[in-house]
Amino acid sequence: MKAVLVINAGSSSLKFALFPLEPALAEHPALSGQVEGIGATPEFSAKTAAGERFKEAVPSTASDHREQHRDALTFLLDWLAAHNPALEIAAAGHRIVHGGDKYSEPVRLYGHILRQLQKLVPLAPLHQPHNLNAVQAIAALAPDIPQVGCFDTAFHRSQAPVAQAFALPRALSAEGVKRYGFHGLSYDYVARQLPAVIGDKAHGAVVICHLGNGSSMCALREGKSVASTMGFTALEGLVMGTRTGSLDPGVLLYLMDEKGMDAKALTHLLYKESGLLGVSGISQDMRTLLASDAPEAAEAVELYCYRIARELGSLAAAAGGLDALVFTGGIGEHAAPVRAKVAQLSAWLGISIDAAANDGNASRIDSADSRAAVAVMPTNEEGMIARYTVEVLGL
Repeated sequence: MKAVLVINAGSSSLKFALFPLEPALAEHPALSGQVEGIGATPEFSAKTAAGERFKEAVPSTASDHREQHRDALTFLLDWLAAHNPALEIAAAGHRIVHGGDKYSEPVRLYGHILRQLQKLVPLAPLHQPHNLNAVQAIAALAPDIPQVGCFDTAFHRSQAPVAQAFALPRALSAEGVKRYGFHGLSYDYVARQLPAVIGDKAHGAVVICHLGNGSSMCALREGKSVASTMGFTALEGLVMGTRTGSLDPGVLLYLMDEKGMDAKALTHLLYKESGLLGVSGISQDMRTLLASDAPEAAEAVELYCYRIARELGSLAAAAGGLDALVFTGGIGEHAAPVRAKVAQLSAWLGISIDAAANDGNASRIDSADSRAAVAVMPTNEEGMIARYTVEVLGL
């Protein structure tokens, strides 16, 4: 079996998916899984398309992340070879968070490109190093496997300069301090599938809500990104599982001056202690909050939906109207109460949903009198990476 191996490497986990190439690229993986606990006690888990599951400990004596990622990938490649001796990995496709200004489409990864991507580490310090570690590990372990980088920022490079600009001194903007946007792999996948779901409205003013532990929204026109809620980092915009979303920068100055917080403490606060978890004091999981009777849980959900509705108005302005609203991601696809509340708050935009269709997570949930189409669509970032990899390499 010839297949594309998709890799999404984080600081403590390495997710993978195997997409068969024959007779044509599969829409869904034959095998998917992850190595969790990198840096502590790594464990491999996987499941096949048929539902068979595997779980094993991953031996590792390495002391730094680079070597730990290499140990995880060594185990993965050996495991794949042992369980399917006929498998030929034709290529590896990687999710790379940041492509900067230069990379507006997927590229084959060579040494000089990796060096350029390494320069972007300061723009995504929590993600980029680990993404690149995986690329370098595969290059060392299996140098004959061609590798392709697929960037979360690339989809948003179609935005006008004004949509990417901060009102900062020009020298800082020239150094790359601007709005980049993220979740581009998800938005691209949904945009490509959308015409089959809502027809010609897919080419008009569309807002996609990618709602999960990390949440963002994107406005599209003719299937191209024109504005997004995330900016320089993946902190801006919506309330998220443990991230603040948009925050007055003056709050940070206050915390530095009055609470003595340094960059490390602020990073932990903004990325790990805030969002749904911080507001509720209960959980970052929307399912837990929706099932809770605690008023703090209700307040967290209310704030989450309120921010979505506010950003929807902003993005509709950027797109020049609203022909369609699309929900995707774990919360977007499964949390009917969130969709219902957003629709209620956004009725002034011509949004009206069918309660039964919404409760059933139907693909179309707009009512007959809704001016805008409202869709619920699964995303497939891994499948998008596999497709990009095939396109770049001509497989």
